Amino acid sequence: MKNKTKTPVFHIVKRGEISRLENILIHAAALVLALVVCAILTTLLTGQNPLDVYATMFEGNFGTPRKTWIMLHLLAILLGISLALTPAFKMRFWNIGGEGQVLIGCMAAGAVMHNHPQLPNAVLLLLMLVAAIAAGAFWGFLPAFFKSKWNTNETLFTLMMNYVAIQITAYYTIRWEVPKGSGKIGIINQNDMKGWLPSIAGQQYLPTIIIVALMTIALYFYLKYSKQGYEIAVVGESEKTARYVGIKVENVIIRTMSLTGALCGLMGFLLVAGSAHTITTTLVGGRGFTGVMVAWMGKFNPLIMILTSFLLAFMGNGAQEVASRFQLNHSFSDILTGIIIFFLIGCEFFVSYKLEHTKKGKEE
Repeated sequence: MKNKTKTPVFHIVKRGEISRLENILIHAAALVLALVVCAILTTLLTGQNPLDVYATMFEGNFGTPRKTWIMLHLLAILLGISLALTPAFKMRFWNIGGEGQVLIGCMAAGAVMHNHPQLPNAVLLLLMLVAAIAAGAFWGFLPAFFKSKWNTNETLFTLMMNYVAIQITAYYTIRWEVPKGSGKIGIINQNDMKGWLPSIAGQQYLPTIIIVALMTIALYFYLKYSKQGYEIAVVGESEKTARYVGIKVENVIIRTMSLTGALCGLMGFLLVAGSAHTITTTLVGGRGFTGVMVAWMGKFNPLIMILTSFLLAFMGNGAQEVASRFQLNHSFSDILTGIIIFFLIGCEFFVSYKLEHTKKGKEE
């Protein structure tokens, strides 16, 4: 008996090179769909007009000068952490430990800040910066060393390092808690502000924003035009090719992960000295994981990552305003952020592939 099979009506075909305009249109369509889904969800939960909801989001980000500065600070922190993770991911080193690398930087800066308040502020800030960068670099060095020497799984290694950093922070949080039994350190050096970054033009968050802006420019030129940036790209494309052209892959892995850890440590310093002025296990707030998405969606281009970070910061901060005004759970902002990330990652399928209609679905 002859078997009959139907030719599918649609089939997936890998795209060739697409123009920048097509790439932009695909991502724009994904963003519009994400906003539509977010609007439908918020309407179902709040019963409000979607335009009113988005107006509330805009007001939550730019309604007052203070809200604007807070939004820019959130953008700077998310962008800075994403930038820190970019070299490792461009090298195809699956570093899931950004959360821990930033947190251990916070811990190192906070420890110096807590234990040496007698030092002049400039000296104290310098020691905090060095300690945070060194701790972050060490946290990045460890998984890279084991990977290069014994080919350990970097995903599991860096993931477990997050929990080590959390437990170290939890231990010292209890040890230094004020008052006893509270489980919190509280604001460190609140009276004399030792170890606090000074305000610029009366703005507390401006130093952090300026440092992240300089970091964005520096990393863009480092990855695009430096010899080390070239080596990172080659190792990311093919380790065999890198070895063939004389690149010492193990050295590149260790150097790049140490750099990633150091930049994460820098962001930990900015969190402690620039805004929080304390240490908690939740200080990073999951941005070490969100930064991975920002780096991927930005194609490891620091300039594009500014737009991605802005979108996520705007939606997350705006959703908190919506949740507060309409008495929703504060997890609402995480839901909206997840929807946007889902659509933007999903659209990468249509960048690389397309659906083609089979001219005639015939039986064989």
